[in-house]
Amino acid sequence: MPSHITLHIPASTANLGPGFDCLGLALALHNTIEADVVDDSATQIEIEGEGIDQLPGDERNLISRAAHTLWQHVGMQPLTLRIKSINRIPLGSGLGSSAAATIGGLTMANALLDQPLAKSDLLQLAYPIEGHADNATAALLGGLTIVHANADTLLYTRIDVPALTVVIALPDIALATHDARRVLPQHIMLRDAIFNMSNALLVVQALQAGDYKMLAQAMQDRLHQPYRRMFIHGYDDVERAAIDSGAAAVVLSGAGPSLAAFADHGHTQIAQAMRDAFAAHNIDCRTFVLPVDRYGVQVEKTRT
Repeated sequence: MPSHITLHIPASTANLGPGFDCLGLALALHNTIEADVVDDSATQIEIEGEGIDQLPGDERNLISRAAHTLWQHVGMQPLTLRIKSINRIPLGSGLGSSAAATIGGLTMANALLDQPLAKSDLLQLAYPIEGHADNATAALLGGLTIVHANADTLLYTRIDVPALTVVIALPDIALATHDARRVLPQHIMLRDAIFNMSNALLVVQALQAGDYKMLAQAMQDRLHQPYRRMFIHGYDDVERAAIDSGAAAVVLSGAGPSLAAFADHGHTQIAQAMRDAFAAHNIDCRTFVLPVDRYGVQVEKTRT
């Protein structure tokens, strides 16, 4: 059993326009977890970076809770750990911070047991914890992922994509996921379902081929973005600024409030244009220019 491990877990952007709750893309913005097995009476977690004043530093932390889920699943007494979590993924951003913590905790616990569970098992455990299998699958596997999940079934696949870069604009807007879910319609028209299904298939093809002309058309959505964009003050102007600066498509990242812009060049200029457009509405905005992460969670082990 390793006594010290280090993990790197990527951020993720989910939905990708029409792929509501199905598509995820891992991004090269990583949380790092360092864990040591200790003889203390309780697990302690040191937080650095994002969420330093918000996240609990004990076993209530999602990393620890996910680890306990795995140990309980395999019938093992929980280990006591000293954990350092270096967080670079902003909380509540639509970039999969909770999925990263969940996958990090499960992978950490599994690695400390010399990996008795396969990745498919980790996803099965992650789904009821995280509730959104799209982010969790991308964080675990990297690249572009497709997932179908319900209470009884979890099907997924990973697709290699070329070297893509995504611009993320994170406005200073508080948006709870349950509010973003609450505004969605309970029933949809058949033509809208067909519209989204066809576009989601084309998004996969466009990303796989690096076809930004196709992506510009395929990322249109009728299931969630028309209802959620009202939470993002200035959305239309920010979208227009990004496209005028060369973006092929702009979508909500997950439920928001982050926006993701896709382009084959000019990413720095697009990021600046999105910041300026939010500033025109008196909204501060952080931007990230992020390559796709192709590897998913990575583990380094040290034995003593």
